[in-house]
Amino acid sequence: MIQFENPYYFWYFALVGVIILLFVIYRLWQTRAQKRFADPELFKFLAPQRSVFKLWVKFIFFILALSSFIIALANPKMGTKMETVKRQGVDIVFALDVSKSMLAEDIAPNRLEKSKQIISQTLNALVSDRVGIIGYAGSAFPQLPITTDYGAAKTFLQAMNTDMVSSQGTAVADAIDLASTYYDRDDTTNRVLIIVGDGEDHGSKADEAIERAVENNIKIFTIGVGTSKGGPIPIKQNRGVTYKKDNQGQTVITRADKMTLKNISEKGNGAFIDKVRTDEIVKALLENLQKIEKSEFETKQISDFKTQYQWFVGFGILFILLDILILERKTQWVRRLNLFNEKEYDDEI
Repeated sequence: MIQFENPYYFWYFALVGVIILLFVIYRLWQTRAQKRFADPELFKFLAPQRSVFKLWVKFIFFILALSSFIIALANPKMGTKMETVKRQGVDIVFALDVSKSMLAEDIAPNRLEKSKQIISQTLNALVSDRVGIIGYAGSAFPQLPITTDYGAAKTFLQAMNTDMVSSQGTAVADAIDLASTYYDRDDTTNRVLIIVGDGEDHGSKADEAIERAVENNIKIFTIGVGTSKGGPIPIKQNRGVTYKKDNQGQTVITRADKMTLKNISEKGNGAFIDKVRTDEIVKALLENLQKIEKSEFETKQISDFKTQYQWFVGFGILFILLDILILERKTQWVRRLNLFNEKEYDDEI
């Protein structure tokens, strides 16, 4: 089996095609020009040592050298060696609040985008842990099941928005219960739930859900996003931006409830992270995750592909040397064989 690390270099073969086309056009022009200069038989007499065959051979070697270098740039990898890889880590589920209050801009750019930055940078720092993503507002919904594909996790994360749930509110209890279904019941891997949101309007059912999570050996960490001062909830419309108002026509001010988030983490045997800068939040979260014992959760065999570009570099150098060493003059011993019964021209004529 062959894999190419940089397959986009194959586009350079288009340049090889252009070179071949230009060479053919040049040879046709050269042949016509020679016919205008002298009769073909007379031209052979004037240049008896010139070999058209070698000219094409040299060009073929040049094309082969160029092609070899292009393949080397693509870095082919071949091999069938199988090796067993043991992965150790923690099962981590991120529960992201996507309620309308997360659109508040009391932190830049807004609470939701700030939360995405925190989760995305955390994913960048993880190595072998499995991750999943849940969204919640008035209800909870699965966004990404447990996986080791961090690229897919970030793609699904960026697609999350406040329009994904029609019912508003902050059903953190539903999110905790949904997270419990993400983990394999027969797996001994340590389990972590990270709730990222403003903590507003969590409701009274959270305590019962936390107890069920603790019974399932799930540690709950919370990250507060937003300020106690709070801010209005923007509503973008075609005519511009307005702000959410209550029944009395007053602008609604949403404030982060960090005390609730702290209580959730304490009851969930985790930790509450209350920082301002994204890098500080991620650093604190990673420090807490490193304290959790990692378990072996996956053992599989993978194919070990070895880089083989050096062979094609060698072939390219060989073809270049052959192109240089082969002269355009006819080879004397081949000429003496006269395989095609060609007419010899006497030098004294």
